[in-house]
Amino acid sequence: MSDGLKASAPTPTRDSLPYRRADFGTLGAALDYAAKGEAGMNFHDARADLVRAYPYAELAADARAHAWRLVADGIRPGDRVALIAETGADFAAAFFGAIHAGALPVPLPLPTSFGGRDSYIEQIATQLRSCDPVLVLSPNGLFAMVAEAAAGLCKAADWSSYFAVAAPAVDLPEAKPTDIAYLQYSSGSTRFPHGVSVTHEALLANLAGHAHCMEAGFNDRVVSWLPWYHDMGLVGCMLAPLANQISVDYLATEDFARRPLSWLTLISRNPDNTLSYSPTFGYDICARRISPSIDVRTRFDLSRWRVAGNGADMIRPEVMQAFVDVFDAAGFKASAFLPSYGLAEATLAVSIMPLGQGIVSDLIDERTLSGGSGGRIDARRPTRYRAIVNCGKPVPGLTIEVRGEDDAVLGDRKIGRIFVRGLGIMAGYFRDPEATAAALSPDGWLDTGDMGYLSAGSIFIVGRAKDMIIINGKNHWPQDIEWAIEQLPGFKAGDIAAFAITTPSGEEAPAVLVQCRTSDSDERTRLRDAIRTKVRAITGMSCVVELVPPRTLPRTSSGKLSRSKARSQYLSGEIQPFDVAA
Repeated sequence: MSDGLKASAPTPTRDSLPYRRADFGTLGAALDYAAKGEAGMNFHDARADLVRAYPYAELAADARAHAWRLVADGIRPGDRVALIAETGADFAAAFFGAIHAGALPVPLPLPTSFGGRDSYIEQIATQLRSCDPVLVLSPNGLFAMVAEAAAGLCKAADWSSYFAVAAPAVDLPEAKPTDIAYLQYSSGSTRFPHGVSVTHEALLANLAGHAHCMEAGFNDRVVSWLPWYHDMGLVGCMLAPLANQISVDYLATEDFARRPLSWLTLISRNPDNTLSYSPTFGYDICARRISPSIDVRTRFDLSRWRVAGNGADMIRPEVMQAFVDVFDAAGFKASAFLPSYGLAEATLAVSIMPLGQGIVSDLIDERTLSGGSGGRIDARRPTRYRAIVNCGKPVPGLTIEVRGEDDAVLGDRKIGRIFVRGLGIMAGYFRDPEATAAALSPDGWLDTGDMGYLSAGSIFIVGRAKDMIIINGKNHWPQDIEWAIEQLPGFKAGDIAAFAITTPSGEEAPAVLVQCRTSDSDERTRLRDAIRTKVRAITGMSCVVELVPPRTLPRTSSGKLSRSKARSQYLSGEIQPFDVAA
């Protein structure tokens, strides 16, 4: 069926096929089993109207035909096949075609609204150099850019033309559970990308683990707008539903960006129990889009939203509460929130909150976050706290430790570096033994690079170790500085990037880049003063404040702020702040 035609009906939620919770040896076996039932993928347009229903049975048939085409083209087991991860049946069929051919599919990002054509071509070229594919496939509309990125590196084709060439049926290789299934690039993989090697058995163990935590089953239906080049979109919202024989409704990421409330419209039209995930910013943008003229009671019905997952970035309790405040009238239950923690190097999920508890926060003295309260305490300054969200207990098969600088395991409520071991941990970074050795110990412990603490078996995430700002031996988290500025009128999440710089005097100092929408010089001066005052009041620090034009701050491929890239671009002069006197 052409994607330009309306589909008559979506695939059903309830299936006569006996339910299996991702208990398969390989991803190909999971697809073959799901294909015996009636569930499948359903693709919707920007208005949340169904465009194409794609049963797993049809996906399985297409994938096998695509595998024959890849084999006929000389693709061999272990070869990489890079795929531009456009949400749709074409990518899904190509991904599983590579799986059946024994090749390693490598999802690559779509262009974003920032960065421009040249930046996208360079990003794709960098990732192609990293994964060294035999072939890269893309949608027709992006083929010119992808072909330019692939020049001198590998063969490029648009997938419609490529798979239009029929190939004879042949015996396909039989994958083993220990074989690498695919490569996953994390959202921050830009200049120095690391392809995460995920085995079939690690993937299926992780999919079974978080399905168990969510009590997923045939009465559920997934709704997603998350990009398929990100682990939460690919693993959590494409591979997990399939491996658990669950139907799923998709809204393309770019359509969500233009019309975010279509996500909630799609959930409202769903008569079944719904599982849907989003980073914090997805909930934030929906709450902000509700104007006084919108009656949420009549426009939305969120009463059947059973699991409103949250992950992929720091979870901000005030944003989640704002979502509840807006959509409670539409039947949304705060208890549906399901905080979690994960990363691509652990396939996806590391920890998940128990069902029905919603957002549970722990108030931590900012002196503890700064590395302890040693030394004299200034009694004139009030004690300040930060709310840290409980991200739950490890999924089955995983163990979490928090370690100090000497690598010793820390006790409850002691902040340190988070390590994870067990089922679902990556095999390593593709063709990068040095990076693998730095992240993965010989006995299987993964250094996540995240900081946090354990309390009664639950993990609380404080921030990324590499983002920490250390001034005069005291730790400061960039989120604290950014959140302080967000309290000022006119600023929101994503407008601010905080990081450390070295001043001309040779001292370390915090700096903030703040996207500014006013051209009035007096107003800019007032804003700088207000920002400095606010940061000093909340953190006790004096900071360098630079106002920059809107849409200046760099993002990762999944849309998250990249502080490290912002710092690099600022120091190199690529980001030019407004002149102080302008």
